[in-house]
Amino acid sequence: MRLAAWKEGERQRERERERQRERERLQRPVSTHEPWSALVGGMYVYGPFTGTPPTYGYDADRAEEQRRHHDILPYIDDSPSSSPHLSSKSRSTLSSGSLESSKSTELDLEKGLEMRKWVLSGILASEETYLSHLEALLLPMKPLKAAATTSQPVLTIPQIETIFFKVPELYEVHKEFYDGLLPRVQQWSHHQRVGDLFQKQASQLGVYRAFVDNYEVAVETAEKCCQANTQFAEISEVMGTALLYKPVDRVTRSTLVLHDLLKHTPSSHPDHPLLQDALRISQNFLSSINEETTPRRQSMTVKKGENRQLLKDSFMVELVEGARKLRHVFLFTDLLLCAKLKKQIGGKSQQYDSKWYIPLSDLTFQNADESEPLHIPQVPDEELDAMKVKISHIKSEIQREKRANKGSKVIERLRKKLSEQESLLLLTSPSMALRVHNRNGKGYMFLMSSDYERAEWKETIREQQKKCFKSFSLTSMELQMLTNSCVKLQTVHHIPLTINKEEDESPGLHGFLNVIVHSASGLKQSLNLYCTLEVDSFGYFANKAKTRVYRYTTEPKWNEEFEIDLEGSQTLRLLCYEKSYNKTKQIKEDGDSTDRIIGKGQIPLDPQTLQGKDWQRTLIPMNGVEVKLSIKFTSREFSLKRMPSRKPMGVFGIKISTVTKREHSKVPYIVRQCLEEIERRGMEEVGIYRVSGVATDIQALKAAFDTNNKDVSVMMSEMDVNAIAGTLKLYFRELPEPLFTDDLYPNFAGGIALSDSVAKESCMLNLLLSLPEPNLVTFLFLLDHLKRVADKESINKMSLHNLATVFGPTLLRPAEKDSKIPTNPTQPISMGDSWSLEVMSQVQVLLYFLQLETIPTPDSKRQSILFSTEV
Repeated sequence: MRLAAWKEGERQRERERERQRERERLQRPVSTHEPWSALVGGMYVYGPFTGTPPTYGYDADRAEEQRRHHDILPYIDDSPSSSPHLSSKSRSTLSSGSLESSKSTELDLEKGLEMRKWVLSGILASEETYLSHLEALLLPMKPLKAAATTSQPVLTIPQIETIFFKVPELYEVHKEFYDGLLPRVQQWSHHQRVGDLFQKQASQLGVYRAFVDNYEVAVETAEKCCQANTQFAEISEVMGTALLYKPVDRVTRSTLVLHDLLKHTPSSHPDHPLLQDALRISQNFLSSINEETTPRRQSMTVKKGENRQLLKDSFMVELVEGARKLRHVFLFTDLLLCAKLKKQIGGKSQQYDSKWYIPLSDLTFQNADESEPLHIPQVPDEELDAMKVKISHIKSEIQREKRANKGSKVIERLRKKLSEQESLLLLTSPSMALRVHNRNGKGYMFLMSSDYERAEWKETIREQQKKCFKSFSLTSMELQMLTNSCVKLQTVHHIPLTINKEEDESPGLHGFLNVIVHSASGLKQSLNLYCTLEVDSFGYFANKAKTRVYRYTTEPKWNEEFEIDLEGSQTLRLLCYEKSYNKTKQIKEDGDSTDRIIGKGQIPLDPQTLQGKDWQRTLIPMNGVEVKLSIKFTSREFSLKRMPSRKPMGVFGIKISTVTKREHSKVPYIVRQCLEEIERRGMEEVGIYRVSGVATDIQALKAAFDTNNKDVSVMMSEMDVNAIAGTLKLYFRELPEPLFTDDLYPNFAGGIALSDSVAKESCMLNLLLSLPEPNLVTFLFLLDHLKRVADKESINKMSLHNLATVFGPTLLRPAEKDSKIPTNPTQPISMGDSWSLEVMSQVQVLLYFLQLETIPTPDSKRQSILFSTEV
């Protein structure tokens, strides 16, 4: 065992060191000119430097370590303070008065410069001693980490990282300083510069801050591990847990050493301003450490306290000069900090780089001088969908590899690919702006996918701003310390990707969620109110439905039902808004609507709770207002099955050829009526065909069409246009056979996969013309309409790809011959992947025809179908 060998070797080395120290103690001559030090009022004072340079160690081994160090350090014998010959000569000359005062000043200056060299020699010796202590701390870390991956670990990886937190970084800082100082001392001259080394080391004191903040936890963890594990107790005994105190003690010693070095550096020397700056940084840092009592330091790790505390943190996308950057944003009690997560290399712990900060007293969400419209670069929907397909495909591969018990290397490679795709989707999908400005008017923009999240950040910031009145600025050292503290204080530890979820965590629901928004109560004044619904998908939230506005009431009763598509969803969010009809009344924020959020709340979508078929009533409390909901989940095995209607009459669930023959038309009446009404007043409706209509209105229209109600056109004119769009989609979805037919569907899926464009066009058009005449004419009729909808994309936000995504599975998904409905109702819900390659293929087929400028059908077919069609 490497651990056992290390322990035995360390014991032998310690015994040898003890013997060496004893030999040197006995051989050492007694001198009345030995340097002495005493702690006076918290400062170290160094005694008469008559024959030996001052030392800056801090333990009993100091003298031995320094003498050992003299093997590599040049012995200085020409200093007036260290050479007996020069010293006596100087005293004799000065007493005779033969030297002029200017020569005396010159000699004092030279003496000071020589003292500077002695101080640096002592610092170098002390640095070597300190590095040996850090090496002693790090020596067992590697074998402990190696053992942690075996079946018999001594410590877990988290325990190791806690005990040795920041020790490798401290070693690197001091090793770099030592390597830079050694050659300069060896090649000494009075003009030698070292101030840059001390200034750089002072700028890295943030590492000490992180170490000090973690110190108590590290010691506590080490003590607990000693009690629980005898093997680590033996290692700890050899290593000496007290060594953990060395970096804490070093903070004070380094500041005192700098003070002495500056004292012996002439003000005219180039090093003087650099050393002054290093001393200032070190003293400020030391003051901040000393001023912190234990309760105050603990307040940095808890939610409640008197000082700066972390209120909220989250990963966000920042828009920087048109580019999307992933940031970790920290909201403290007095400022907002935007940081970048550094890449972790070689097992190093998490670290952050500060990008910018704004004191809350200086922060605003609006800038009166900013009149330019928002320009947010949008990623095409087809690219986002392609990412989702890749994510789903990789997840399926991972599951297959796990079932096949393949090697971990294959799975690890797939997990890396999954992480890359999920990170890309997370970065590119948000498009809702949150802008903040500082007092100088400098603005920063975050992009979010959820109004819920944006509102939450605004509310928390505004609430905290009521307690902040004083503006301030942080020094670079203070900013570094604050950024380092984020590692310990953060509450969100991982980027929100499904790859970061625990193995046993729910994968979410795939299927359809029916939601009825009933009513709200608890309002204290009459308002114009509406609600929106959000669900999460692929790691981020998106708006899925919106109720109508209930005008001027304290008890709105919407009673509206929506069907929401779920794609790995785990949470349903509801937001309640007050509708603002006076657009000039308020200043627009973030280029968005001026409607005010009254309240917001959320409920988890638990697979076990939603397992039954029945509706479940629930209540969402929000700021004193309560909204009543009913929800019901339907898995894809239930919802995607085409079920022929058992009714002899009607149009829903009836073959399209039967309906058109009965109506003596080429295109069913329901399709013509719905498209006519949508073209009359829905072409500029944002999200037409994508936004859910009210389910009760859709069911009412369905019943009217099924019973051949003569007043159906009057009903449609009074209904929300999204309900009409929903009725049309429902009609195509409930056809017992898809519009593209079961027989031809495999050929369409194969044709769209052809790589040769000429072969693809020939195949796809021939297949299209092979459809039964009612199917073909109805499709061409719908196709022309969808192209006209896409022509107004700049207004309705519905691109050809969006429309293909909505209608592709509806028009092409084949009927399922074998029922997948579980025979046992207590069986867990099956959660299929909605973004399968098959679904994407269906989208691509429809998109192909939408992108064709014309359908070049043969003349005979064109004449018989298009020009002679009675619609």
